[in-house]
Amino acid sequence: MSNLDRQAALSVCGGRGFVVAEPVRELLSPRQVPLGESTVVRRLLPNLGRRMVGAWAFVDHYGPDDIADEPGMQVPPHPHMGLQTVSWLHEGEVLHRDSTGVKATIRPRELGLMTSGRAISHSEESPRSHARFLHGAQLWVALPDGHRDVEPHFQHHSDLPRVTAPGLTATVILGTLDGAASPGTTYSPIVGADLALARGAEAMLPLDPDFEYAVLAMSGEVNVDGVPVLPGSMLYLGCGRTELPLRAESDAGLMLLGGEPFDEEIVMWWNFIGRTNEEIAQARSDWTDGTRFGEVKGYDGGPLAAPELPATPLKPRGRVR
Repeated sequence: MSNLDRQAALSVCGGRGFVVAEPVRELLSPRQVPLGESTVVRRLLPNLGRRMVGAWAFVDHYGPDDIADEPGMQVPPHPHMGLQTVSWLHEGEVLHRDSTGVKATIRPRELGLMTSGRAISHSEESPRSHARFLHGAQLWVALPDGHRDVEPHFQHHSDLPRVTAPGLTATVILGTLDGAASPGTTYSPIVGADLALARGAEAMLPLDPDFEYAVLAMSGEVNVDGVPVLPGSMLYLGCGRTELPLRAESDAGLMLLGGEPFDEEIVMWWNFIGRTNEEIAQARSDWTDGTRFGEVKGYDGGPLAAPELPATPLKPRGRVR
């Protein structure tokens, strides 16, 4: 998934100075961002008040959109470095192509996991013959310094483990939840899970007190630790929790995101995660020059042009809460 913001800002994320070390209930509102020809996403991370949750550095929620007479998602070839992208659907399909030669169609409750490592490019689009509705989330995971130059690769997992309780089914997308482990490759302690709740269900979800967590509401009406969370919003939960109470007022869908606080400060701009302004500037130059990120074959259209870098370099700084 690309950040198509033509005024993309440099931002410093990560570092334990940004982490809340105790349980909190911090409701995050989204920012509306256009994506391609007919898709608008709700951007939850990075947020004005919250930059990361564990290694999760970028979260977009979109749909449900009626695309029966629309092209749907159309994102031209674009670059990534220093991160993993996670494609997760509740409705519809997304056709993925990348510069390693992979072509794959992601369907609901299947994991599309692309590890950019040092450099990759990819495109995403709704197939020409596609379902009426498109609804899902696109997320990035920051790679720690020791793994951010790994070989780029793509994984597609259609069979993921599930944890069940009365009225609750949790599909483990990444990491481990209640003993069930996803086959997706991870590079830091992390968890991502899709939670489906039936109307009237009350559940207590086990958590790791060393992780920080957030919940993204995908659909329906649900109370998370007593807080109503509406679709397209995110509730940041902090650290120090061993369990999370959930109560569904209707059939509902959530995404649980968590992980150990990300120790390293990172610099994020456009579709790149680095550690310095110089790394970001070099990546932009490499994409513009047509080197390093490879070529996406089969997409009907040219690659995405990089926006201009901000004139003022970013100076990393932390804050303590």
